[in-house]
Amino acid sequence: MNRAVAPASIAPPAANYSHAIASAGAELLLHTSGVVPTAPDGSVPDGLVAQVETVWTNLIAILEEAGMVVADVVSITTYVVAGEDLGVVMAGRDRVMAGHRPASTLVVVPALARPQWRVEISLVAAR
Repeated sequence: MNRAVAPASIAPPAANYSHAIASAGAELLLHTSGVVPTAPDGSVPDGLVAQVETVWTNLIAILEEAGMVVADVVSITTYVVAGEDLGVVMAGRDRVMAGHRPASTLVVVPALARPQWRVEISLVAAR
């Protein structure tokens, strides 16, 4: 059985999709959409550091809503707008992962769906 995961503590999706789908069976799998730096009030913070923090706050809220923790993350895909400091993005990931080392892909892109977004991250978690 699959169920949408939509924490009330984060902004709703920007279009017709779910922030995440949790799949339960012999194990629990969570696949998120690309999570963007939109705060619960709909604002987008200025600066890459604040955007990375907002994305990870939203991802942790999704994990918690699904009954999962950071240690359940098995794969991360990060999209960063060209010209941004990749070290800032990787440091944010490393801080949140706190030594946990899932598979990770970082892709530099010319732009994201909204011009104010500088970073977008999706993940897969399994338990």
